[in-house]
Amino acid sequence: MRQKTVEEILSGKIIMIVRGYRGDTLMSLLEAAYDGGIRFAEITYDAKGEPSDAFTAGQIADAVSRFAGRMTIGAGTVLDPRQVWLTEEAGGRFIISPNTDPEVINATREAGLVSIPGALTPTEAALAVKSGADFVKLFPAGRMGPGYLRDLAAPLSHIRFLAVGGINAVNLADYAAAGAVGFGISGGILDRRAIAAGDYGRIKELAAGLTAAAKAAYAG
Repeated sequence: MRQKTVEEILSGKIIMIVRGYRGDTLMSLLEAAYDGGIRFAEITYDAKGEPSDAFTAGQIADAVSRFAGRMTIGAGTVLDPRQVWLTEEAGGRFIISPNTDPEVINATREAGLVSIPGALTPTEAALAVKSGADFVKLFPAGRMGPGYLRDLAAPLSHIRFLAVGGINAVNLADYAAAGAVGFGISGGILDRRAIAAGDYGRIKELAAGLTAAAKAAYAG
C-alpha cells in the first residue's frame, strides 16, 4: 500500500494542505478541490493542541470515509510518533511534517505510511532520506525560490523533493523545472475570502487551474 501511494503522489503531483477548517466546511473544501482535479489532501494537526489531536484524527477519519476511492487523505504538522499512530488508525495514508525528526519517520515506516518530512538544508534533506523518508518537503520553498531547489537537487539527485510554501499556478512550472516532483499547496487553492463567502466554485476553479498547470509542466 505504501509504494502504491508513493506512485500515486508522483502521478497526481499536488497535495492540498488544509489547515484550520473543520466539519462541514472542511468536507465542502475537499469536495470542491476534488471536483477541480485534486486527489490528495493533508489535514493538519495543531502544534498547540487546539483542537486536540484526537479531534483532528477524527476529522481525518471522516474524510477518509467520505472520500474513499476518490481522494487520498493524510496528516500534516505531524510532530511526534503518537500522531502517526492516530493517523494510521484513522485511515490516513501519508505523514507530512514541517521538520525532519527520525523518530517520526521511523514510526511512519512502521505504520506502513508514506513519509514526507520537511527540510530546508542539504544536511536535513539527506538525514530525512537516510532515516527512511519517501519524499522530502522543501519548506518554505517560496521563500527560497526555484533557484535554491535547483542547487539543492543537483547534488542530491536521489531525493524526491516536494516544493511546499508559496506555490501557485503561476510559479509551479518554475519549481517543476528546478526539480520538484510534486507540490504541497494551501493558499494557492484555499482562497480565504471565497471560503468566507461560501464560494466553493472559486475553490474548484483554483484547483482546476493548478492541476492544469501541473499537467502542462510535466508534459512530455
